[in-house]
Amino acid sequence: MATLLELRKVSKQYGLNTRALSDVDFSVKEGEFVSIIGPSGAGKSTLLRCVNRMIEASGGEIIFDGDNVLASNKRELKKIRRKMGMIFQHYNLVNRLSVMENVLHGRLGYKSTMAGVLGLYQEEEKQQAVKLLQILGLEEQMYKRADQLSGGQKQRVGIARALIQSPRLLLCDEPIASLDPNASKVIMDHLRNISTNMGITVLINLHQVEVALKYSDRIIGVNKGRVVYDGSPAELSSEQIHAIYGSEAGDLILDLGGKYAG
Repeated sequence: MATLLELRKVSKQYGLNTRALSDVDFSVKEGEFVSIIGPSGAGKSTLLRCVNRMIEASGGEIIFDGDNVLASNKRELKKIRRKMGMIFQHYNLVNRLSVMENVLHGRLGYKSTMAGVLGLYQEEEKQQAVKLLQILGLEEQMYKRADQLSGGQKQRVGIARALIQSPRLLLCDEPIASLDPNASKVIMDHLRNISTNMGITVLINLHQVEVALKYSDRIIGVNKGRVVYDGSPAELSSEQIHAIYGSEAGDLILDLGGKYAG
């Protein structure tokens, strides 16, 4: 499999004293499902948002699908972002608009400003939105306002909005942090199926180690802005969980049912 995304010595500095990321190095292959885990404040969200330049990295290189993301001008960046779908913890939907309209917003990167403002979408785009909503089990919610949906339904709309871009990569920023276990499972199953069946690469931030272990091809552990683990779920040991989570590790290992005890 070809490499789709490569981060080389990526750093992010806020002010003089706060270093959010330090020399982050890793690559992601096409079709891979990669989870980034780590304690709150470890830099997971900053890392993900540096990939599509929602946050500007302070140094290093990010190569995506052959393009140098950090060196791209505004027009080049718009083209790059078309190929990166983003899924947010708090959904980022427009509440007063319908599910269908929210999904079609994923096409805005392909529109002129005027076409976007007027909501001019082609029949083909509307059919694609319908198809994605069917895949995600939302056909009956299609014309409901977004604020009438449950959290899990809102997140599925967010996934459909990202998929209608025809992305090569999905960036998922804690997509199940606000959801109950049942809704979380539905979302993770959909993301895994999207990766497996559509061949779309998934890079996902997760707070839940057990979820990362279950769904990922690979796990990247981050602590204090540094990558401290990069390997398969099967190779993640209790020592490595300690390296990633520090003082929180003991409780985590207990939550994992003693798998790493002893």
